[in-house]
Amino acid sequence: MEAWRWLVEHVVLVAPYVALVVDIILRVVAVLVVPRNRRPASSFAWLLAIMVFPIIGFPLFLLLGDTQLPRKRREKQQVVNRLMKVRSHDIPDSELDEDSPSWLQSAVALNRELGAFPLTGNNSADLEIEYEKSIRRMAEDIRTARESVHVLFYIAGLDETTRPFFDAVTEAADRGVKVRFLYDHYGSLKYGSVYRPMRRLLDAHDIEHYPMMPIKPLRDGALQRPDLRNHRKMLVVDGEVAWMGSQNLIDSAYASAKGAREGVRWQETMIRLRGPIVSEINLMFATDWYLESSESIAESQVVKPSPDTSGTYECQLVPSGPGFVLENNLLLFNQLFYSAERRIAAVSPYFVPDESLLYALVTAAKRGVEVELFVSEKGDQFLVDHAQSSYYSTLLEAGVRIQLYESPKVLHAKHVTVDDSVTVLGSSNMDIRSFLLDMESSLMVGGTDFMKKMHAVEDVYRSRSRELTLEEWRQRSVWRQFVDNTCRLASSIV
Repeated sequence: MEAWRWLVEHVVLVAPYVALVVDIILRVVAVLVVPRNRRPASSFAWLLAIMVFPIIGFPLFLLLGDTQLPRKRREKQQVVNRLMKVRSHDIPDSELDEDSPSWLQSAVALNRELGAFPLTGNNSADLEIEYEKSIRRMAEDIRTARESVHVLFYIAGLDETTRPFFDAVTEAADRGVKVRFLYDHYGSLKYGSVYRPMRRLLDAHDIEHYPMMPIKPLRDGALQRPDLRNHRKMLVVDGEVAWMGSQNLIDSAYASAKGAREGVRWQETMIRLRGPIVSEINLMFATDWYLESSESIAESQVVKPSPDTSGTYECQLVPSGPGFVLENNLLLFNQLFYSAERRIAAVSPYFVPDESLLYALVTAAKRGVEVELFVSEKGDQFLVDHAQSSYYSTLLEAGVRIQLYESPKVLHAKHVTVDDSVTVLGSSNMDIRSFLLDMESSLMVGGTDFMKKMHAVEDVYRSRSRELTLEEWRQRSVWRQFVDNTCRLASSIV
C-alpha cells in the first residue's frame, strides 16, 4: 500500500512536466513537418489547430494531413503513369482548327505533359442536361453493346431512376457482354439504401465489380487518409461510345425522401462522345480498373479504330488527382483564365479556389474580360457553402458576375468556357478537394460550334438563376461573415 501511495504521489508530481514536454515536442515537430510541400494557407491552418489544441490537432493532422495515396497504390499509379507516357510518346496531336487562338496550342501541350493524353480530332459530341433523360440514353447505348460495357461512377445505387440503366447492364451481362463496374467506396456507401441493392443485383448476374479506393484507415500497414476518393463519372460501350460529365448514378434527389418532397433536384451536364476520344476515355477506365482489380485489360480491347470519324471536334482528356505529381486540372484552369481575351464562364457547385485560381479570375476581370460564375444559391454542404461565400466579396469587387442557381435546385454541373474557343467539362469542381484529393476526369473541347451548344446551356442556367450584386452582399450580417470566414479557414485544413 505504501509503495502504491508513493507511486501515485510521484506520478501526480511528474505528470504536469511530462505533459509540458510532450506539448513542446508536438509543437516543434509540427513546425518541422506541417509546412513541408504544403500550401501556405493550409500550413497556417494546421499549425494554428495544433498550437491551440495540440492533443486534438496533431492526431487530426496524422489522419487528414497527408494527401498521398497509399504506398502500394502509389507505386501502381506511378507504373501506370510511365506506361501512359511511353504509349502516347509517338502519337501526334491532332491539328487544331485554323480559327483556334494561338494560345490554345500551349494548353494542349500543357495537358499532354501533365496527363499524357493527345489531342484527338474528328470527334462528335452531344450534350444532355436533363437528369432522367441522360440515364435513359446511357441505358439505350448499353443495350447496343456487343463486346464490353465499362462503368465508373463516384456514386452508384439502384433506385427507380437508375433502374433502366441497371436493367440494361444486367441484360448485357446475361447475353455474354463483358461488364466491368467501378464505384467509389465512400461515395456510394453513404447511400446504403440504394448501394446494397445494387451490389446484390450485380452479384446475382455475376458482374465483376469493385469499390474504388476502399476505406481502410490502416491500409498497407500505415495510417491512410480516408477521404482520398475517385470522383470520376464515365461509361464506355464497346470502345465506340462514351459518356462522361458531372452526373452520378442515383436519383436526382440523392436518395432523400425529404429532399424530394421539398423539390430538391440536382442539375447535371453529361456529354456523349463518338470518335477517337472514346479510346482515350476507355484507356483511363482501364487504368482505374487495374488499380482496383490488378487486372490489365489488353490494349487491343481498349484502343480501337473509331467506326465514326465524321465528327468535327477536337477533344483532349485531362486526368487529375493525387496519383499525379501536380494538380493537372488547376494548372489547366489557370492557363485558360490567363489566356482569355473576351469572356470566361465558370460553373462549379463547390467553388473554394486556392490563391492562384482566385487571382487568375480577378486578374481576368480587372483586365476587361467578362467573367461569370455560376454557383448554387444554397449548397448541400454547410462547410463548403460558407467557405465558398467568403470569396464573393473579392470576386464582386473585381467585377465578376455571380449567378446564384435558385434553390431548392442544386447546380452540380461543372464546366468552363473561354471566349468562343474552348470548353472544359467533366467531374472536377473548382475547389481544393478536386485539385488535391479527388481523382477527376476533365475533357477539353475546341471549336466554335461546340461553344454555341455550351452557351445555350449557360443561357438555361442563367434563366434559372438570380444575379448577386455587391450592394446586396454587403448587407449580410456580421454573424454570416464570421461563419463564412471560419469555414474558409477550416476548408484549408480538410
